[in-house]
Amino acid sequence: MEKTHHYIDHEHINWKKFEQLLRRTLPDIPSDEMHVHKFAEGYSNLTYLISFGKWEAVLRRPPFGEIPPKAHDMNRERSILAKINHVFPLAPKPLLYSEDNQIMNRHFYVMEKKQGVVIDGELPQSFGNSQEVGPNISRAVIDTMIQLQSIDYQQANLTDIGKPDGYLERQINGWISRYKHAKTEEYRGVSELEAWFILHRPLITDATIVHNDFKLNNLLFDVNNPSKINGVLDWELSTIGDPLTDVGSTVACWGQNGDLDLGIHFVTNQPGFYSRRQFVEEYARRSGRDLSDITYYVAFGFYKLGVILQQIYYRWKKGELPDERFKHLNHAVANLFEMANLTRQNRIL
Repeated sequence: MEKTHHYIDHEHINWKKFEQLLRRTLPDIPSDEMHVHKFAEGYSNLTYLISFGKWEAVLRRPPFGEIPPKAHDMNRERSILAKINHVFPLAPKPLLYSEDNQIMNRHFYVMEKKQGVVIDGELPQSFGNSQEVGPNISRAVIDTMIQLQSIDYQQANLTDIGKPDGYLERQINGWISRYKHAKTEEYRGVSELEAWFILHRPLITDATIVHNDFKLNNLLFDVNNPSKINGVLDWELSTIGDPLTDVGSTVACWGQNGDLDLGIHFVTNQPGFYSRRQFVEEYARRSGRDLSDITYYVAFGFYKLGVILQQIYYRWKKGELPDERFKHLNHAVANLFEMANLTRQNRIL
């Protein structure tokens, strides 16, 4: 854990002013020294654990460097959490929001720290082997997604976070536009894939809260019970729309043996975890929804993930992200687009 014993302008953050803001706004903070731990840096917003003794909270801010217009909107994410937390307590409760550029060069917010472990490239040792816990984790993911989608968003006063009418059309056009803006090279089959998305867009028959990044490493599992999820993180993209877009994105991130190299570490390819097909079938059984168009949504899930990585690769190629992790990200992008094409050809599910 990185400890800020001395206040320094670390990564353009004035931690002394940040602590002063916290103590003014949140009077329950103990007098202990502030410690800061930066979570492993992913491909999106930056997240820090802030602690004073046993008191903990989480700071969220946009990444450094140039960011796309309307992306990484911390105020929107904070306001969504403030509303959703009341009806879906797995969403963290926001504690404060600030645009004070004397503290940092971006707007930011602080939220409660949900307790649990993230499952990323490997299982927590306390969970035991995947054969035993894989089915429980798989069902917990499905059940939590259905729980979120079962909320009456109108009764919960969430109608202002998204417009279900025209949702999927906007999604398709928006992601195609993002890709064109970040394009660096020709990837095989992308034009055909995009044309297929436009021509075969399903009609939406249901509208729910859509998280839009509902994947395994955005869930916090109870450290003593892998069947229990204690928190759902990263609500930046959440809206009201087609629930099957969440299913498709989750399944696209649900890696299994035989996949092309996607540049992502999966744990779901271990024995015991549901296969993609089992995941879809279990979701259909538990939710009662018609998944006859699921190949469309999973293909779109792969495509979106490809675009996200392409945006990062574009910024790396421009010299905005001097991180050698991203040097060969274009190979993963090509494979994600290939997985999307294989899915639309009914060769994945």
